[in-house]
Amino acid sequence: MSARSAATRRTVLRGAALTPVVGLGLTACGGGDDNRSAALAGPVELGPENEVAAGGAKLYRNHNVVVSRGEDGSLTAYNTVCTHAGCPINKLDGTRLVCPCHGSEFDVTTGKVLREPAVAPLKPLAVEVRNGTLVAKPRD
Repeated sequence: MSARSAATRRTVLRGAALTPVVGLGLTACGGGDDNRSAALAGPVELGPENEVAAGGAKLYRNHNVVVSRGEDGSLTAYNTVCTHAGCPINKLDGTRLVCPCHGSEFDVTTGKVLREPAVAPLKPLAVEVRNGTLVAKPRD
């Protein structure tokens, strides 16, 4: 067996080993057809109003929504699909959202980017309380 054959076999084996990893990376970057990253089409009930304390925030992963409450009691909501690559954001650290795909960070009280690679702010949503339940919907 020549050195050239061994190198070719090694290259093929290395490529075969990396294929699943590359596929996962492309899936994470693209957002894909995953319904979890879809924008809200209409109103959704999130949960009891008292889940969001003054000065705090709550991430509703199943709906890609984050709701924060100001010290004055005002409510703010944003879509939690990262504006960089469309990944659903699944980590809330205080009032900071952290995207798992590339590390973008957002302020949940303003929607502004705190850390790139994202440069566009989060999409704001309307939020209201109906019979003690938080309801988020696209803005008109």
